[in-house]
Amino acid sequence: MSTARPNEVLALIPARGGSKAIPRKNLLEIAGKPLLAYSIEQALECDLVTRTIVSTDDEEIADVARQFGAEVPFIRPSEFAGDLSPDFDVFLHALQWLRDQNQYLCEMVLHLRPTGPVRRPSLIKKAIQMMLDQPEADALRSVSPAMQTPYKMWELEDGLLKQLLDVEEMAEPYCQPRQVLPQVYWQNGYIDIVRSRAILEQGLMCGRRIIPLIVNDPVHELDYVDDVPALEEAVQKMQQGEFPQQQDTKPRHSV
Repeated sequence: MSTARPNEVLALIPARGGSKAIPRKNLLEIAGKPLLAYSIEQALECDLVTRTIVSTDDEEIADVARQFGAEVPFIRPSEFAGDLSPDFDVFLHALQWLRDQNQYLCEMVLHLRPTGPVRRPSLIKKAIQMMLDQPEADALRSVSPAMQTPYKMWELEDGLLKQLLDVEEMAEPYCQPRQVLPQVYWQNGYIDIVRSRAILEQGLMCGRRIIPLIVNDPVHELDYVDDVPALEEAVQKMQQGEFPQQQDTKPRHSV
């Protein structure tokens, strides 16, 4: 049985060929390069990343990935590249393939999504260092302060509103000012890291101990054609060494 190499950090960039909203999205040219290229370059530029791999089911994407310096040691099976394929299946396949075919097992996997190419290099390095400094952590997730609180959200049950979340010793939290409610965060997909043990031994995508990387920058994600102009502008600024100003994340007053 392979043993994980200490401090071995694998950057895994999933890039399937199918996309309904934007066909061939991962190869879409943004500011002069295929979208996929930015995540590859960010991984290769980080001195804490020891190997960079693209997981794809598409030969054209594989060729482009190799052109920009990534390894593509396998073509992902189609059953792990559907619209509803979970991240866990993609990562489990990659880790098992590398273990069984290459006798390679990393300590942790850095997950860089091609659809969110605007990242501060310093935050990639910070996230990895946080995991290296906290060996008990199974995973790291990047999160942003939520602009809407789930304590003011509802479900429908038998035609009536039912509050989604309770707050201990607080009646009707949905009627309270936001400032007195617990601070909540949403996972933004900016950077995620998971230890291989969580996937291979626990059968979980994040494990049981997850540490946060709090990101206050605006997060740019390419989901729809309408997102392209803003993303391209943000990428161009990133290429010039400029990043969006951090947002004011102070709770907004509720009325």
